[in-house]
Amino acid sequence: MLDLGAGGGALTRALADAGARVRAVELDPAALRQLRARFGGDPRVEVMEGDATDVRLPDEPFSVVANLPFAAGTAILRRLLGDPRVPLTQLDAIVEWGLAAKRTAVWPSTLLGCTWGAWYDLRLVRRVPRACFAPPPSVDAAVLRAARRAEPLVPPAQAAVYGALLHRAFSAQAPLDRILPRGLVRRAAHELGFDPHAAARDLDAGQWARLYAVVRPATSRPRAAAARRRRGSRR
Repeated sequence: MLDLGAGGGALTRALADAGARVRAVELDPAALRQLRARFGGDPRVEVMEGDATDVRLPDEPFSVVANLPFAAGTAILRRLLGDPRVPLTQLDAIVEWGLAAKRTAVWPSTLLGCTWGAWYDLRLVRRVPRACFAPPPSVDAAVLRAARRAEPLVPPAQAAVYGALLHRAFSAQAPLDRILPRGLVRRAAHELGFDPHAAARDLDAGQWARLYAVVRPATSRPRAAAARRRRGSRR
């Protein structure tokens, strides 16, 4: 289990006392000294110096319980949730309230929320009032949970193609039937229960995954034909 941005080790201690083997990652020199003094002889805890945004992640399945730095929350979540090849099984992280609310909102959805939601069930577990922290931050926090889906909504091998489709749709700021093949969008809208003139943010992660399954064969044919033409021109 990883405790990213472990600070003085409050979460690390609770996790170890609960029976977990913990890798506590911290960058701040003063906090590192405190962690090493506190857990230097504890076989349950490995203290590691590192930046949570780029620290080497385990190759084997792992979980994360952490109080993430508010300023780096999105960057750390991108690292953990953005690539389905990362063998993360579950994340329970304290993050800034607005970040948790935005990524778990049913509407309007977000590019990151729909991307991560293809492989993880995202939930806002609870609010953590700012008074719980010392010193208190300027905003409340929340516990954000991301649990890996037993059955992904999109095959992990198609992550790049799916991500490109989402990026195109969310960046265009236009109705879906003007971005994607109109007939396919209208058919999918009827089957999935959304307005064919809806914008990208009007669909949740489940609807986006099912829409992708409908439009991908049609959108991949032009790319395949272009690739064949390029190969033919090199002969």
